[in-house]
Amino acid sequence: MVETEQDGFKRLVCPDNTCGHIHYENPTPVVAAIVEYFSDPGAEYGEVILARGVGWPRGAFGLITGFLERGETVEQGCIREVKEELGLDGKIDKMVGVYDFVEQNQLIIAFHVTVKNGGEITLQPDELEEYRKVPLHKLKPWRRGTGKAVADFLSYRLLPMAAKL
Repeated sequence: MVETEQDGFKRLVCPDNTCGHIHYENPTPVVAAIVEYFSDPGAEYGEVILARGVGWPRGAFGLITGFLERGETVEQGCIREVKEELGLDGKIDKMVGVYDFVEQNQLIIAFHVTVKNGGEITLQPDELEEYRKVPLHKLKPWRRGTGKAVADFLSYRLLPMAAKL
């Protein structure tokens, strides 16, 4: 493979003219779950579960995320990640949005997932070290990656809350 410019991008191309193979480094799709956990199924608002990945610095928490498996829809992948990483059965409430994460060469597809029946949170130990439950009014978006999804989630989820004040 040799590096050459194609369509305005540097790409690795097979030097054999009969081959024609071009290696594309396209972004990887990643699903993200904004998990709203309801200890009381009758409550109007729950708490968002943030998790700290294995090896992450203390105090660094994020959404539940993961890569899609072959043959899986983004919705199936999102629900699977919630089950695998937290041991919870969630339901997709709505798609929050699609976000580029250029630094990681990822395309993030974020969903609002509700867990209405509570249940015991069981972390997948090879991926997550700890979690926090954050009330919606205390949740703050961060600058990179899934932080944009959190900001969009809060903009629509907190509107009904603010109207009642």
